[in-house]
Amino acid sequence: MNMSSTESGSPHALGKDDYERISRFRYRLRRFLRISEEFCKEQGLTPLQYQLLLHAKGFPGRDWASIGELAERLQAQHHGVVALIDRCEKLGLVKRSPGQTDRRVVEVHLLPKGEALLARTASQHQDELHRLIQEFAQAEH
Repeated sequence: MNMSSTESGSPHALGKDDYERISRFRYRLRRFLRISEEFCKEQGLTPLQYQLLLHAKGFPGRDWASIGELAERLQAQHHGVVALIDRCEKLGLVKRSPGQTDRRVVEVHLLPKGEALLARTASQHQDELHRLIQEFAQAEH
């Protein structure tokens, strides 16, 4: 996508192709998210619970994430993420533990029930995710 600006800081004028590309991107993204919401509901998860599990398990280089890292990944306020973690703990999906290298950090780890729900839900997403990636790759050409 052409999202550069002129030297004055104002965006370049968009052509019909640009609007069609942005529209197609937003449609496909929203379609993926709607399908994801349905997959989550089938597993008894809210979309935010699924995303919390996914980001904790999928954090680069380790199988856990800190509350601050999860807040960033979820694009949410720290206190909102703490409340979400509280709800997930009550459901037996995650546990908190003090950081192993920095005791001020709170690590969020998946419990076996959370691992199982995440595995089932994430696997449901694979076909739709591959279609989405394929379509976006074709749009680049």
